[in-house]
Parts: sequence; structure tokens; C-alpha cells
Amino acid sequence: MKKISIFGAGGFGREVQMLINQINNKNQEWDFIGFWDDNKNLPNTINDFPLLGGIDKLNNYDVENLYIVIAIGDPNTKEKIIKKITNSQIKYPILIHPNALIGDRKFVNIGEGTIIAAGNIITTNINIGKHVILNLSCTVGHDTNIGDYSSFMPSVNISGEVDIMKCVYVGTGAKIINQLEIGKNTTIGAGAVVAKSLPENCVAVGIPAKPIKFKE
Repeated sequence: MKKISIFGAGGFGREVQMLINQINNKNQEWDFIGFWDDNKNLPNTINDFPLLGGIDKLNNYDVENLYIVIAIGDPNTKEKIIKKITNSQIKYPILIHPNALIGDRKFVNIGEGTIIAAGNIITTNINIGKHVILNLSCTVGHDTNIGDYSSFMPSVNISGEVDIMKCVYVGTGAKIINQLEIGKNTTIGAGAVVAKSLPENCVAVGIPAKPIKFKE
């Protein structure tokens, strides 16, 4: 089995460890060795697995072909962590829950490090970038493109022909109508309904979703 560990020992990290267990229940693929996190206040053991250290220890960890999952919801933090990881032994797996419904993989491209949780439905002619999170029970319609590092919380619905740029964060239960573009580094609030394209670097909330502020 391939050795795997998780960067991020918070709640979502523990959920990703559960996802790895569920993958192994169907096909013994992963040997989970523990968590990494830079938070000095965490206990030495997380759900019976060791806290292995932070970025510095990870970069000096000498295990051939170690797979790392970045279990961090915030897209910008996720990107910064990945840029700090310099260990040449590290690989980034694609994790897909066994019950996720995904169309023909000839027509669905999924980038390294992406996490697809239980209950997702991903149809056809879809491009999903690197280190994307699709949390529980999301749907992604045809001809949609999702940029690197973007994160979608539970029960997000993305209609067809949507272009989502990098580092977008979409809150729980939000809906994005078809044929729209979401600019990079934009945050969409929980429960929002996006009926018009959104610019980059904004925070949008409401029904219909409107920008309420812009990030510096």
C-alpha cells in the first residue's frame, strides 16, 4: 500500500482521514501514517494517529513516494502551503469517495491533490484543477471549468458551462447558475444564488448574490 498523510489536522483533516478509510474499505490502497500541521497547540495524537510535525519536518521527511493531502479549506492558505513544500519525495493524490458519481473519465479531467467527498455528482466535459476540494454532496454540471485551489463546501450546486477561476471559495448550499464566470480569489457566501458573473477578489452574498466588498 502507498503511504499517505494529511496536512491539516483540523475538522476537515479528520474528515479526509475518514475518506481515506472509506476508500480502503473498497480497495486497500493507502497506508495512513498521520497528520502534519504547523499549529503548536495541537495534541500529539489526532484520532489515534500521530501528529508528525509542521512544514519544516515535512520538508526533511525521508520517505520515498510519500503522498500528502492538503486538507485546508481556505484557497489562499492552501496555495501558500503547497508553495512551501519543497520535499522532492512528495506526491499529491487524487482522492475520490467510492460513492461519488463521475462521468466518463475521458471527458472529466481532475488535477492532482483534488479531494472529491461522498455524494458528489460530476457529469461530463469538466475540467477540475489541482488541489480543489469538493466537499459533501456537491454537483458539477457539464462543460464547467474549476481553477486550482478552489474550495466548495457541502451541497454546492454548479450548473453547466460555468468558468470558475483559481482560489475561489464557495460556502455551504450556494448555487451557481449556468453560463457564468466567477473571478479568481472570490468568496461566495453560504446559501447564495449566483445569477450573474462575479468579478475577481470580491465577497458576494445573498439571493441573487451581489458583491458586498472587495479584497485588497
